Amino acid sequence: MQVYAKMNAQQLLAAYAKEKAYFEECKEKGLDLNMARGKPAKAQLDAVSGILTVLSEPEDCVADNTDVRNYGELAGMPSARAFWADILGCKPEQTVLGGTSSLNLAFDVISRAYSHGLLHSPRPWCKEEKVKFLCPAPGYDRHFRITEFFGAELITVPMTPEGPDMDLVEEYIKDPAVKGIWVVPKYSNPTGIIFSNETVRRFAALKPAAPDFAIMWDNAYCVHEFIGDYVEFPDIIGLCAQYGNPDMVYEFASTSKITFAGAGVSVLACSEANVDYFLRLFSVQMISYDKVNQLRHVRFLKDRKHTLELMKVHAAIMAPKFQVVAEILEEQLKPCGFASWGNPTGGYFVSLDTMPGTAKRALALCKEAGVVMTPAGATYPYGIDPNDSNIRIAPSLPPVEELQKAMDVFCTCLKLAALEKLLGK
Repeated sequence: MQVYAKMNAQQLLAAYAKEKAYFEECKEKGLDLNMARGKPAKAQLDAVSGILTVLSEPEDCVADNTDVRNYGELAGMPSARAFWADILGCKPEQTVLGGTSSLNLAFDVISRAYSHGLLHSPRPWCKEEKVKFLCPAPGYDRHFRITEFFGAELITVPMTPEGPDMDLVEEYIKDPAVKGIWVVPKYSNPTGIIFSNETVRRFAALKPAAPDFAIMWDNAYCVHEFIGDYVEFPDIIGLCAQYGNPDMVYEFASTSKITFAGAGVSVLACSEANVDYFLRLFSVQMISYDKVNQLRHVRFLKDRKHTLELMKVHAAIMAPKFQVVAEILEEQLKPCGFASWGNPTGGYFVSLDTMPGTAKRALALCKEAGVVMTPAGATYPYGIDPNDSNIRIAPSLPPVEELQKAMDVFCTCLKLAALEKLLGK
């Protein structure tokens, strides 16, 4: 196969005819395959279903001198707070346990910032003339939608192999209207990179003009290696304190991709002063989150060591799927010379950049052939990729056999879209 950019018109037309014919064959198969979101596969959910039976008798529901079936413990069960502190490397006093979704906790932090302000806010954000938020891209669409929902102006910061472009971040935060930044520091969504130690240090050392600048540190994939051993990662809360910014960071995580995606336990980790502040605000809304589920998770996951062993079970399910993606992309797209992609060792996604101006067209073709992907542009603020080139691949849900079919269709559609572009169709 020849690099598309080096083909003459006749060769391009021949290549297009070949891919078009195969595309029509794919359509005839009536496929119904979904790679739109990073959902755990059934095999992963089955592997942790023992969590359903760890509490079976009334006496099982007493821990930390508390009956978890009753009211109380707004910040979460002490043993559950200790579990998350063990995972994240912070102190139990720096944690607040939430419900099934860390995204909901992140929404709550931004919501409170708008309605009441953060700990060091001179006024609620809703009373600011303008609020701006930094959005490293490609990034997580649901993060961007939260701040867009509240009317913030979203500013794109390019991602590098080390993390966000920190020179730009340090320049943007000179503006007091810039109130925060979204980040996924380990196995970033969707690029799969791990922020370098220097990038993490520069985050901790930021000196923003806004006194209430918030680093929204979504550590969603903190224990989610699928190749190799667990990768240690710095405690951002402790680092921020070392650099004189103890209240600047809000770290989030959950068990959504450790146990059940729809019935996990989330955590907000931050300074003790921030914990006290948010507990006062949360106390108006609730008496506590679900402590039965917290205890169920503590009994099942036990501690960091046991959790990492469990994650090896997940890895054995996930790794072959990412291998399929890597092999098919290498075989079908590399010779064509118009696309590039990452090969992550953890997390849930692969980020691919195709020929500029063709991502939307390629994914429309995928849908036509029965393969649903995350919409083109979703990895950028406002859903607008200025180059129309980035695509997020989510291989976790389909079984390997279905994934192979989906990737085959996906590559065919990418090639068709690129050939159309080159032919001016």
